[in-house]
Amino acid sequence: PDAFCFENASGYTNSLKKYPYLWLCYSGEIYNHKKVQQHFEFEYQTKMDGEIIFHLYDKRGNEQTICVLDGVFAIFLLDTANKKVFLGLVTLKHFKTPFLKVEPFLPGHYEVFDLKPNGQVASVVMVKYHHCRDEPPHVLYYNVEKLFPGFETETVKNKLQILFNDAIKRRLMTDRLGLGLQLVAATLLKQLKEAQVQYPLQTFVIGMEDSPDLLAARKVANHIGSEHHEVLFNSEEGIQALDEVIFSLETYNITTAHASVSMYLISKYIRKNTDSVVIFSGEGSDELIQGYIYFHNVSTLKWKDEESERLLRELYLSDVLHADQTTAAHSLELRVPFLDHQFSSYYLYLSTEMRIPKVVNQLKIKLDGITSVKNSWFKILQKYVEHQVDDAMMANAAQKFPFNTPKTKGYYYHQILEHHFPGQADWLSHYWMPKWIDATDPSAHTLTHYKSAAKA
Repeated sequence: PDAFCFENASGYTNSLKKYPYLWLCYSGEIYNHKKVQQHFEFEYQTKMDGEIIFHLYDKRGNEQTICVLDGVFAIFLLDTANKKVFLGLVTLKHFKTPFLKVEPFLPGHYEVFDLKPNGQVASVVMVKYHHCRDEPPHVLYYNVEKLFPGFETETVKNKLQILFNDAIKRRLMTDRLGLGLQLVAATLLKQLKEAQVQYPLQTFVIGMEDSPDLLAARKVANHIGSEHHEVLFNSEEGIQALDEVIFSLETYNITTAHASVSMYLISKYIRKNTDSVVIFSGEGSDELIQGYIYFHNVSTLKWKDEESERLLRELYLSDVLHADQTTAAHSLELRVPFLDHQFSSYYLYLSTEMRIPKVVNQLKIKLDGITSVKNSWFKILQKYVEHQVDDAMMANAAQKFPFNTPKTKGYYYHQILEHHFPGQADWLSHYWMPKWIDATDPSAHTLTHYKSAAKA
């Protein structure tokens, strides 16, 4: 994680001294800590959101603690009184190898370990406590505007608007904001005005000269009156960032690497040139609303529904991974209201027919909005890696990389990860690939729908 807060309850004064046996290693942001504190009438001794974990654990145990929390977080809780370790971070396992073997910890899970007298630990239970379709238990602690029953179109639109507004409101736990995505920007601006916040909202966009994204974002920023930043980069800067990007991502997933360079560079700009720390973005929206182009390749609603849910389950391997890691690399904090548990669970509760996108944004179809149509970021990278990987390297790919053996010159990204994290190829269970076509490369440039849209 980008930052840790290491807290010992015995270090606090007054009421927290009754928990000297609890040690917490915590990273993240808990959006509902004040609501939960008020509900249970816990006595706080600090201004830290992580303090709620001590009180909940003491009152309700580990399972009820984790289910009540709303936010983005990783937790390592040591209970020396009961000889337990409560983990929501990473599982560390030692093997007889020259390096430490690290296994990624699945999101939406917690694990409990027994702490042995010799200092070793033994796993007791691994629990999946959240599914994207389930309404989260923590909604009980929010005073959300009354949602009327029914599934008429206007009723559903009203509910979605209320829930999305509430998702953004929950994430307004800072006084230094920046953001991307038009819908998030407009909604956030409205809430800031209602709260009579005096400082200007800052918006950011990155692209090469004359890219569609720059022009579109400029129009939105002029319309809403934000303090707008346009970050320009060239192909050389993007290529030079690849090594740092893959090191930050800890993955060789091709599509993740492609998408991460611009996010990494804009995060670098934000950190260097502004005082914005918390960044709002639209990650997760394509997975939730079936926004990827390859969904056009199949007409079966059931398959679309299943694929959307699979993409949401695997966000930690791709879209959310790239956004979280590239911003964290520059000590920024990402907030993604489209993935709010209450908003997303209600959206997925709707019928499959209601969730089919009715309007397709042309800029989204063209995908590489950060570059020009004539010279896309995909083509720039493709040309570069072609010169970095020769036929002999590809012929030996299965021997060098037996796990997820690269079939294309995407070999280059695998090679970078191996340099930084030798022997850790299995961190990525599989490559991100579009479904329902015979694809060897994840880029939308290989899809018929993309090629048709690009000519339009």
